[in-house]
Amino acid sequence: MQAEIVQGILIPFLGTALGASCVLFMKNMLKISLQRILNGFAAGVMVAASIWSLLTPAVEQAAFMGQWAFVPAVSGFWLGVLFLVVMDRAVPYLYKRSGSTDEPWVAKKGTAMLVLAVTLHNIPEGMAVGAVFAGCLSGNSQISLAEALALSVGISIQNFPEGAIISMPLKAGGMKKQKAFLCGVLSGAVEPAAALVTVLASGIIVPVLPYLLSFAAGAMVYVVVEELVPEMSAGQHSSLGTVVFALGFTLMMVLDIALG
Repeated sequence: MQAEIVQGILIPFLGTALGASCVLFMKNMLKISLQRILNGFAAGVMVAASIWSLLTPAVEQAAFMGQWAFVPAVSGFWLGVLFLVVMDRAVPYLYKRSGSTDEPWVAKKGTAMLVLAVTLHNIPEGMAVGAVFAGCLSGNSQISLAEALALSVGISIQNFPEGAIISMPLKAGGMKKQKAFLCGVLSGAVEPAAALVTVLASGIIVPVLPYLLSFAAGAMVYVVVEELVPEMSAGQHSSLGTVVFALGFTLMMVLDIALG
């Protein structure tokens, strides 16, 4: 069990590292169509993971509350949303459109600020992974090991485009490939750290697990609506992002249900 947990909390980090490695092999910035595909797919995965891997288990674990079983899910969800609202106010929005609607997103702030913002957004994802594995360890949770691994795989899939979208603009801005790759990797390093801390605190976490799962769901949905949806709709109108969103959503749904 311990080996599976270590592997599980490292899977999302691997996705970020693989995505960031694109900067080592690709010469140019990501095309706007490819950005739509990556962001749309990531958004679909995150929404599905928020529902089946986080909110549904949160409601099930609060079933003892009867008709009030929705309270942990709703309150935790809003805490996650408000957490990222505060983070976005503390760390200025880092991207802006360039003059042409056909050009890709470009970095507005410095490298350190960029990595900081993405790192803050990755904390709830790491907590989500740690929370589901903490639930597995408790022995009295409805969350199975396979279900926890499904969430890790889903977040890893979502992290792949995130790693690429971070490292590629940094290289386009003049940074060396190796440094851009390292920045992309570092942006995801907080996830296994947050997951490990959550697992180690499982004795404290399990009683409030429904709130923590919902918190992670709220934070992830906020990222989807605030950042990924606008990016997948960038430039000239196209339904490509929406179609790939549906693909990512169904893939994560299948993973969660089949493995759960």
